Amino acid sequence: MTRPQPLNTPPLPQEMAKRLARVRALMDARQLDVYVAASPDNVFYLTHFANFVHERPFILVIALTGAPRFVVPRLEIPHVRTRAVGDVELVEYPEFPAPAGQGWDDHLRALIPSHARVGVESTCPLYVAEALPGTYVRTDVLDDARVIKTPYEQGRIAYSCALVSEAHQRFLALAHPGKTLLHAATEVTAGLLPRILRDNPFTNMLATRIQAVFQPPSVSHDPHNFTNVHMTMVEGGPHVSIINATVNGYGAEIERCWFLGSVPDNTRRPFDVMLEARALAFALTVPGQVMGEVDRRVTEVFRKAGYGEHLLHRTGHGIGVTGHEAPFLADGHEHVIEPGMVFTIEPGVYLKGIGGFRHSDTLLTTDTGNVVLTDGPVLLDDVTLPLAG
Repeated sequence: MTRPQPLNTPPLPQEMAKRLARVRALMDARQLDVYVAASPDNVFYLTHFANFVHERPFILVIALTGAPRFVVPRLEIPHVRTRAVGDVELVEYPEFPAPAGQGWDDHLRALIPSHARVGVESTCPLYVAEALPGTYVRTDVLDDARVIKTPYEQGRIAYSCALVSEAHQRFLALAHPGKTLLHAATEVTAGLLPRILRDNPFTNMLATRIQAVFQPPSVSHDPHNFTNVHMTMVEGGPHVSIINATVNGYGAEIERCWFLGSVPDNTRRPFDVMLEARALAFALTVPGQVMGEVDRRVTEVFRKAGYGEHLLHRTGHGIGVTGHEAPFLADGHEHVIEPGMVFTIEPGVYLKGIGGFRHSDTLLTTDTGNVVLTDGPVLLDDVTLPLAG
C-alpha cells in the first residue's frame, strides 16, 4: 500500500464543501436545526481560519442550508478574509465589551430561531451555551465528522509526517552524551521551521506548533515529565524522543526509544516486549476492528509478560487538524475502525529505575489495511546509537 502524495497547499472550496456536507448529514441524523462551534480546531476544519482564543469570541453557526455564518470581531474581519476558504458569511460585532444590543451574543441570538434544536460541542464554553436561544444539545458532530480524513487531508498529514520523520532522523544523528533538552529542542525547531516556511511562505503560524523533546533513562518512566530543560542525554538508555507537530493545520507524530553506546541488560526484555505489542497493534489497526478491543489485546501482551502494573496509557490516539484527537485506540472506546482514519501506534511500558519503552508512528487506515506515514529506526541494533553522534 502506497502513502498518499504529500500536500502543503491550501484546500480548494470543493474540499470545504465536502466537509460541510458531511457535518450536515450528521446534523440531520441527530435531528439538529443548527450547530454552533466555538472550538478553534472545529472552526479551522470548516473554514481554514485559525484564531487565537481570547476574550473576543469567534463562533461558527451552521444551519442545514445556506452558508455557515461566522460571528467575529470587526478587528479580525481582514484576517478572516485572508485565510478563510469556502462559502462563509461573516457576521461582525464591534468589540468586546460592546454597547447594549451590539455584542457578540446579540448577533449570535439573531442567527438562531427561538424554537431551534441547537447542537453544541462538549467543549462549548458555558457562556456561549447560555447565550443560545432554543434548546441546546451536547453532541460532537464536528469532532465526529473529522474522524474520517478526506484524500486532501491524508496528503496534508503525509506532508507533516515526512517533515517530522526527517527532523527525527537528524535529531538521532546529532545525539550525544551531555546534550541538554534545551539544546536538542532548539536545534530541531530551528531546522524544521525554516523548511516549513520555504515550502509554503503563507504558512499559518497560528496553526503551526512544533514539539521536539527527549527524556533520559532517569526520567523516561514518566512520559510527560519535561520539567527540567537542562536534563541531558547519557550513555546507555532507554532515552525516549518525541517529535510531534501541527504543520499549517495538520498533525504528525514520531517517537522512539533509543540507547547511546550500550544497552543495559535489564532493558532488553522490556524493549522486546514493547516491540511485540507494537507489531500486534499494527496488525490489528485495520478496518472492521473495534478500537477498544485493539487496546485490550495489545495491553495483554504486556500483562502476560508481567508488566501489567507498569502501563500508563492507551495504544494510540487520532491525528488530524491537531496532533491529538479522537478516535482512540483505548479500552472503553468501542468504535469500529474505518478506512481513512489516522492513528498513532504507541504502546509503551514504564519501569521506574529503568526507564520508558515506547515507539510511536503515525498510521493511516485504508480499504485493505493500513499504511505507516512516518519513518524511523525500530529494531534494537538500529536504535543503539554510536557515542560519537
